[in-house]
Amino acid sequence: MDKSLEKSLLVWLKAQKKACGLFLKLSLWLGMISAVAMVAQAYIIATILDGVIMGQQVVPLTDNAQMVSSSVSIDTYTPHLIALIALMFLRALLAYGRERASFEAGKRLRGHIRAAVMDKLTKLGPAFIKGKPAGSWASIVLEQVEDLQDFYARYLPQISLAGFIPILILAAVFPINWAAGLILLLTAPLIPMFMILVGMGAADANRKNFSALARLSGHFMDRLKGLSTLKLFHRGDAELKVIATASEEFRSRTMSVLRMAFLSSAVLEFFAAVSIAVLAVYFGFSYLGHLDFGYYGAHANISSSTDPQIVGIPFSLFTGLFILILAPEFYQPLRDMGTHYHAKAQAVGAAEALITLLEHPEPEFVGQVRINSIETLSADHLEVFSFDGTRLLGPLSFELKDNQRLALVGPSGAGKTSLLNALLGFLPYKGHLLINGHELSALDLARWRQHLAWLGQEPQLFHGTVRDNVALADPNMPDDTLWHLLAEAYISEFVKAQPLGLDAPVGEQSSGLSVGQAQRIALARALGQKASLFVLDEPTASLDSQSEQAVSSALNRAMTGKMCIMVTHRLDQLDQMDTILVLDKGLIVQRGDFTTLSNTHGLFQTLLRENIESVADIELVPLSTSATPVDIAAEPTKGDAQ
Repeated sequence: MDKSLEKSLLVWLKAQKKACGLFLKLSLWLGMISAVAMVAQAYIIATILDGVIMGQQVVPLTDNAQMVSSSVSIDTYTPHLIALIALMFLRALLAYGRERASFEAGKRLRGHIRAAVMDKLTKLGPAFIKGKPAGSWASIVLEQVEDLQDFYARYLPQISLAGFIPILILAAVFPINWAAGLILLLTAPLIPMFMILVGMGAADANRKNFSALARLSGHFMDRLKGLSTLKLFHRGDAELKVIATASEEFRSRTMSVLRMAFLSSAVLEFFAAVSIAVLAVYFGFSYLGHLDFGYYGAHANISSSTDPQIVGIPFSLFTGLFILILAPEFYQPLRDMGTHYHAKAQAVGAAEALITLLEHPEPEFVGQVRINSIETLSADHLEVFSFDGTRLLGPLSFELKDNQRLALVGPSGAGKTSLLNALLGFLPYKGHLLINGHELSALDLARWRQHLAWLGQEPQLFHGTVRDNVALADPNMPDDTLWHLLAEAYISEFVKAQPLGLDAPVGEQSSGLSVGQAQRIALARALGQKASLFVLDEPTASLDSQSEQAVSSALNRAMTGKMCIMVTHRLDQLDQMDTILVLDKGLIVQRGDFTTLSNTHGLFQTLLRENIESVADIELVPLSTSATPVDIAAEPTKGDAQ
């Protein structure tokens, strides 16, 4: 990964830590207090051992052959033992509190980022979301946000502790023995230096790993949703091989990341062990009398002796014990930082995709104008663009008044759905798109959408109940109103037949319902919006003939006296439309009513003839003798219906 990019990602990650609240600082302060308690604990342990061990030793004197023996009672160190036990409990409590605070900091951060991602996707809308498979979005919202946890819960606090704890220990060691302090000071940089060298490629490896995971998630979810279709066309084995290849790529990249993590840990442990060994060798040779430096002035070898003539070891047992107890703790914060270094690499890899999404430009709808109803809708030299600046539609002009219906027809890719997305506020545009004379970009977008009833070719029902899905606009909608809406959508009899009625469960992706049933429940929801403008995108495209007639009849009755814009390929059913716009390559090539266009040579007449022939072919094709008769209305997935 480019260093400047990694630096910018780290700046962004650190800028988000304010979402952790006070818990990140609390975790740091608890770690610092624990470090102070650890030094005090080492001091007490060294004091007790020095007094107990050296207090019973026979010491030779230099001026004669007399021997001096000192005896120390264990009762002398009872306060020290009580303090030691208290410090042990205190450190355990501080460690628990630090873990809780760290987790809460990461939890709040993850909640904040997830909310930001979901808000961003809501603003960008379905036109942007459909640009990636659902599995890719799931990877970003779940896995990649989850991988930020350890960066804030462990890595960031550990950076500060990795600086504070060694300085604290050096401050305790140098006044006692400058040689030991110097050994600690000179060997400390080895650990972060090799940690950086080993971890240089970790962020790039994690970034590639996230990309592989996103591809695998999207690929797998798409194949899972179309499993029935794949089986019908005998493509199951071929897709298994493709998924196996993608899985192997992800496995390889994951193992590459793990190799770096284990290598980093092994290097850190090695250099920490070597550094502690150097310190232990220094004290060993000093106690044997082979080294005579590092202490301040001449000190006795027995802490309890007051005879200035005692010579031999230049410093007491307390000094060696105290420093050797602190030595592992001196390197431990650096080793912990190395252990958590992979958390930084994971966070940097995840941040790239998150920043790309969160900083993606949005359609500029920042208006405050509110309207009470829709009287006119007009476009003047309107051009619709994708998020990357590609022109999808236009320039085109048209006008729609109250109680009028407009149909958009044309071959696939002509720009029909792009126009609807611009009208809904999901795509940027240039030119003029006027509502009651006000520019769409000047309207309060949330208030504008309250006047719209949307029905697409893929009904979007949510996990819950029939009641939850129909009453989405008004959760307090009374049962009588719900049954009335269901009756208008020709689905009330089906709901009444369910044991739980309005509380009948609806699964994810409308599981348990046929396409027709799901579409009619979505229609009931749209009717409950009490909208002024119906926006319809192929509302009957995936339905069998019976469901199509039911939905069309319900729509015609509901749209009486309302404005409507509809995209459709069923040209033979457009006789009730006031105006038909025929689009091709983003431009209007014909316009008029059904009678005029069907009798005029042009694209509409060609499309109408093809539409009639395709419908006739479907009705005339006999079922194969080996096929099992299927009730299309009862099929559970859109893929089968299509």
